[in-house]
Amino acid sequence: MRIHTLMSTPVITAVPTLSLLAAAHLMRSHGIRRLPVVDEGTLVGIVTDRDLREATPSRVSGVSPWEATTRLSAVTVADVMRRSVLTTTPDADARDAAHTMLLHRVGALPVIDPAGRVVGVVTVSDVLRDYAAASPAATGAGAST
Repeated sequence: MRIHTLMSTPVITAVPTLSLLAAAHLMRSHGIRRLPVVDEGTLVGIVTDRDLREATPSRVSGVSPWEATTRLSAVTVADVMRRSVLTTTPDADARDAAHTMLLHRVGALPVIDPAGRVVGVVTVSDVLRDYAAASPAATGAGAST
């Protein structure tokens, strides 16, 4: 199985200057947990929902909601993104991508075309969905009652 058959497209991306509040809204509105960060068409990082949570003041920190919002509006994706990003290609084998995600404990890989553009994202869920669809239980074979 090749990555291009599993990857999610179109890709929702962020620019490095996007505020954390805007990034959080973008992720929530699209139901995603990761945003590849692209600058002039080139992948420069990735930001996850976990990165956003870690950058957000705790509810027990004593910071008022207004102050937290004000502080967060000044923080950009570039301030919290991970700059070293593992990637894959559309023609890569899905097993290799799954192995990479397991080995490095990451939940997704941006998919980069030969021109260096982000054309998709493949997640652990995408790989599991494909595996489950191919399993005997998905077809009813081997099921016990």
